[in-house]
Amino acid sequence: MRHDKRLMETVIHGIFLVLGLVTVGCVLMITVYLVISGIPAIRQIGLFPFLFGPVWDSTAAEPKYGILSFILTSIYGTAGAIVLGVPVGFLTAVYLAKAAPKRMKTLVSSAVSLLAGIPSVVYGLAGMLVLVPGIRKLFRVPDGASLLAAIIVLAVMILPSIIKVSMTALEAVPKEYEDASLALGATPAETWFRVSVPAAKSGIAAAVVLGVGRAIGEAMAVIMVSGNAPNMPSLFQSVRFLTTAVASEMAYAGQGLQRQALFSIALVLFLFIMLINAALNFFLKRSKEG
Repeated sequence: MRHDKRLMETVIHGIFLVLGLVTVGCVLMITVYLVISGIPAIRQIGLFPFLFGPVWDSTAAEPKYGILSFILTSIYGTAGAIVLGVPVGFLTAVYLAKAAPKRMKTLVSSAVSLLAGIPSVVYGLAGMLVLVPGIRKLFRVPDGASLLAAIIVLAVMILPSIIKVSMTALEAVPKEYEDASLALGATPAETWFRVSVPAAKSGIAAAVVLGVGRAIGEAMAVIMVSGNAPNMPSLFQSVRFLTTAVASEMAYAGQGLQRQALFSIALVLFLFIMLINAALNFFLKRSKEG
């Protein structure tokens, strides 16, 4: 009997090990492929002109491959979505986990789950039909397809990830912590924000990381509401993100430098996401040690 249990545990351990190695192997394969495909264009164009060139015109008689506008747009768009989405998602998670009545919690949680299942193209379509005309009329600009529209759409899209993960982290905090705080005279609100939230900060930070990844990696919804023009970022101007630059030109790019430059953009985006995740994990570990 013991032998059978040990054999079963060994088999299960082996399966988990293989699955883990497959996951790591997929990441390594993607990394190697992007490096091999992206480096030649960077060598030919030059690292500095490629990263800091302000003009992208890949179809001109004398093509220019500067992606500075794409990088800045992605940074501004992601930062704007986080600024708008994180406070709303975090406070919603606190309300649902700690204060909401049971019926309200069930209703809002179902709505959040539904929001998470909506395809990106539906977000983009809703933005085109409602948000873009609204921005044009409200701010009296020539075209509502802009960086602002993309920020608002991305902020809505990251809400489900932030709410769900933060809510799970807050619900996992031992009830004894809150009971002790209340017994010492703290109000419920003080207990939530001074006891429960610090205890759940790892999960909340993970929610923010997921939100950043979703915002910076989105293409379909963004391309529908941002205008997709290679301009330097401005709140009410049509812009192009790193993701949309690849998606919009890959279909008609030939086998020459233009196609290689798109792979270089994908490599920059990949490294950008890795850098953000590494930075967030570093600060999270420092906060734990502190």
